[in-house]
Amino acid sequence: MASSLFDPRAFSGKVAFVSGAASGIGAATARQLADLGAKLVLVDRDRARLDAFVETLGSNNVLALEVDVTAIASVEEAIARGVSHFGGLDLAVNSAGIDLPRCETARYPAGDWDRTIAVNLTGVFNAVRHQIPAMLASGGGSIVNVASIMGFRGFSGQPAYTAAKHGVIGLTKAAALDHATQGIRINAVAPGFIDTPLLGHLSDEMRQAAALLHPMARVGEADEITNVILFLLSDAASFVTGACFEADGGYLAK
Repeated sequence: MASSLFDPRAFSGKVAFVSGAASGIGAATARQLADLGAKLVLVDRDRARLDAFVETLGSNNVLALEVDVTAIASVEEAIARGVSHFGGLDLAVNSAGIDLPRCETARYPAGDWDRTIAVNLTGVFNAVRHQIPAMLASGGGSIVNVASIMGFRGFSGQPAYTAAKHGVIGLTKAAALDHATQGIRINAVAPGFIDTPLLGHLSDEMRQAAALLHPMARVGEADEITNVILFLLSDAASFVTGACFEADGGYLAK
């Protein structure tokens, strides 16, 4: 686990919503927020996996909900339940995402396009759309959307994922401008290839090739992305909004 610069109770009493919380960056973020004193509203489509993860947290301040981020009513209900349960909403991390098999654009299945855009882009909009009013009612807050290096660069065989992550960055900037004077900060983080279940389908040879795409010659760890997310959530980033922080082992510096 990457080390943390934060005071052990840095987020004490804060209410945080995390999507895609059952694994990967979402789970790593939820764990660190719990360790730093936050109350958690954790959502994921995989209820069994989410419940198993929550059992490892050792915290009573967790509300775990099965949510499909592509269904705006489901997201709205989850946020409302979190506000009712904990009394407000201060922080949000929108990390739910999928990565479907690669295919060149001319043969890319329309259904795969629709599904990828629905989860990776519309799902973020659905969350932000309802997180902002909840935070306004709580006096302000901070949102971090998980984008990708593919939000800055094209990637062969990934037209939908690339388009969705470009969209997440654009959405982040537009929403940040809309609410910059209202005590709501909205930022994004753009990870490189990270050792999460999304890379689980790669062979050892493919993982090594992915590692070598980064000047640091390795893939990242979920906790390394979480530390950037925690900074953006925290008061230490009080003058940061509409930004997308690259956490990519130098990938975009090439």
